[in-house]
Amino acid sequence: MFKRLIPKSAALLAAIVACAAIHGTAFGDDAAKAAAAKKRADAERKLHESFFARFNEAYAEQMGTPVYTPPAPTPALDGKDDKEAKEVTPQGCQRRGFPAPFDGPPYPNGEWQIGGTQIIGDPANLNDNPYPLMQAIYDGPNGDAWRASRFQIYGWEDVSGNISTSHNISPKNTSPGPNANFPEVYDLRPNRVEQNQAVLYLERQPDECQTDHIDWGFRISGVYGLDYRYMISRGFLDRQLLQHNNYYGFDMPMMYFNLYIPNIFMGMNITIGRIISEADIEAQLAPNNLMSSHSLLYGFDPYTDWGVFFTLKLNKNWQIQWGIDAGGDVAPWQSDPGRQATGTLMFQWISDDNKLSWYGGANQFNNANFGYNNLQQYVGTWTYKFNEKVWTTWETWYMYMKHTTTAPTYDVPYQNGFFTTRGGYAPEFATLDYTMFRLANNTFFTVRNEFFNDMNGSRTGFTAKYYETSIGITWWPNKIITVRPELRYERSWEAKVYDNGTRYNQVTAQMDVVWHF
Repeated sequence: MFKRLIPKSAALLAAIVACAAIHGTAFGDDAAKAAAAKKRADAERKLHESFFARFNEAYAEQMGTPVYTPPAPTPALDGKDDKEAKEVTPQGCQRRGFPAPFDGPPYPNGEWQIGGTQIIGDPANLNDNPYPLMQAIYDGPNGDAWRASRFQIYGWEDVSGNISTSHNISPKNTSPGPNANFPEVYDLRPNRVEQNQAVLYLERQPDECQTDHIDWGFRISGVYGLDYRYMISRGFLDRQLLQHNNYYGFDMPMMYFNLYIPNIFMGMNITIGRIISEADIEAQLAPNNLMSSHSLLYGFDPYTDWGVFFTLKLNKNWQIQWGIDAGGDVAPWQSDPGRQATGTLMFQWISDDNKLSWYGGANQFNNANFGYNNLQQYVGTWTYKFNEKVWTTWETWYMYMKHTTTAPTYDVPYQNGFFTTRGGYAPEFATLDYTMFRLANNTFFTVRNEFFNDMNGSRTGFTAKYYETSIGITWWPNKIITVRPELRYERSWEAKVYDNGTRYNQVTAQMDVVWHF
């Protein structure tokens, strides 16, 4: 009897499952149709709203959006294996070169280190993941035209605060000494909250994934806040710092035109204008950093260059950069011994397994004569990815100037740094390591260690060796906000540098918050 019932029961169960599947599909189709109808209705409604109403809606939506969602497994495309399939971008253009090794965000950048260029072979299309300002524009009456133009307007606000062992309270003044955290940068003033940088970008990024036509782009950036002090070029918006020593000011660290030529090897970029110096793990702009504070290594090398710069992608493993500029942190029209034809020659190499990269070369070289910031910099960075959760990057540079003086001269009345403790040849050496540990989709932990040797005092004002170590967390509670608390210890061996020249060491706890728009 039971044997006779089993086939009937199995048939009944199959019928029930089939019926559920049919109705489930129908219910699913109904839900999908309802969601699509709601999306169309919302899009139509937003066309008739004010810009500010759309902007508020975009902010509310993105405040509840995770900064990173792991992608679903990608099926093989046209016979390609899964690794090759992952190189196909959401726009349908297959990226030339290796896939991006990191998830950025939560990391500041998903790419192997390279400066002064857009990533050749990648579409870099921000239309698919805009911040609230651009989303509000896209949802408006001319949204399709904005998308087609590839023009972007976006930015952020970065505010920080620190608690420091430096204070230097004088008998006549109970407020902290103005620069007592120095040589820590950028928050050189202790025990206070700072408005570091309000930033606005206007840009167009060329489509560098395609290979059938030349494309163009540009970027204009504006920065207001404390951090402008570490971007200024002599001869451009410099009075606010060099003559008035204003703590808050304005600069435009990036103003350039970019031309993309696809069919020279694997693609070439030509960049004309003012760029942030190609070398370094870090950058002036807050979202591009792994921690809230900057290393000593970064705080005292070249910041920006005015010139013409070339990046050529030779193959998947190698890129070469060369160019000519007006000198370190000097505008082309400014009279200064450092304003002269200055070369740059940099290389990037990536291993076949996409786990190791080297980037380095001669970031600046000329006759090395003493000038505002006429540093000769030779630099290299190794980056290694252990796995999806741990990676490390190690940078080392050597810099120098010749014929330096211990006091201002007619030709060099200002220094980006300090006049040396003894004149003549002034070298510096620094080495730095960052190691990152991914804690969650939206969080990582960072350890930073560095050694810095200011052999003639030209960068910090003291002939001294420094050691610095820091730990910090980067946390994105949502797509809009980044929170970065950290704890930092640093020491000078030969001189009392900290707390306005009264201490050998310093401990700083600080945190910044970056708010994107």
